[in-house]
Amino acid sequence: MLPWIAEQAVSAERAQACIDEQFDDLAPCQAEPLGAGWDNTAFLVNGEWVFRFPRRKLAAELLQYELRVLPGLARRLPLPIPEPRWVGLPTPRFSWHFAGYAHLAGRTACAAHLDENARVAAAEPLGQFLAALHAVGPAAAGRLGAPLDLLGRLDPARRVPQTHERLVQIEAWGLIPSMKPYQLLLDAAAFTRPAQSGALVHGDLYVRHLLVDERQVPCGVIDWGDVHLGDPAVDLMIVFGFLPPAARPAFRRAYGPIDDATLTLARFRALYHAAILTMWGHSIGDANLVREGLYGLNGVLL
Repeated sequence: MLPWIAEQAVSAERAQACIDEQFDDLAPCQAEPLGAGWDNTAFLVNGEWVFRFPRRKLAAELLQYELRVLPGLARRLPLPIPEPRWVGLPTPRFSWHFAGYAHLAGRTACAAHLDENARVAAAEPLGQFLAALHAVGPAAAGRLGAPLDLLGRLDPARRVPQTHERLVQIEAWGLIPSMKPYQLLLDAAAFTRPAQSGALVHGDLYVRHLLVDERQVPCGVIDWGDVHLGDPAVDLMIVFGFLPPAARPAFRRAYGPIDDATLTLARFRALYHAAILTMWGHSIGDANLVREGLYGLNGVLL
């Protein structure tokens, strides 16, 4: 099954019934669809809460890590993040945990159609945010309940062949002229340093998980299901997948030193992710996702 196909689909009516069943102080609730990703379907509830329902078994497992880590993390970071307020238990109506959070202001950077100037302006706050997040080392991450990387997000034996296969498909669709320019990045990823486990990372930081305000300035980071103790390169992919070259010096000044091996891994992770994003967007007919995926595929070459 394609990873973006739901194993359990949740309608607004089903979400309302699940919430009403477990949270009397929200009932009778009104749930409005906010969107769906690979892992969760989200609803705005009573105009002030965001409830997320896992779409697949793996996402239900990842939600448990998020619920453990987020309550102790918000005060450490310079941008708002979701803080769990409601935790729904499995029932015959819905067989996995689900969760509710205060609604954060802003809209996703994917929906905001950021221009180059806005991306340049985002570099410094993103660098500051990731510097603070990655400063949470192994001992503190362990106290927060963060797992290790159990999915091999930077494992070249798995990820290089997957990326190659996806690039071939994207070329066949005519979305890129050729996959050959990416071969050097695939080769470099296969021979760079092994992934490390020295920092708390978001794990899936990209344009759809970044909120911006009406001025198109970053104002929050959402969807923390992939949070783990891992390699900063996983998050630093945003340098290549989201920021144009003109923005990268400001990001690095705000973030701090990044060694060449980490940058190589980050560039590869950006390539891997941009290929997935392009395929996903094309498969479901989402022009925003395709646009951002192709932006990333171009960015990794610059």
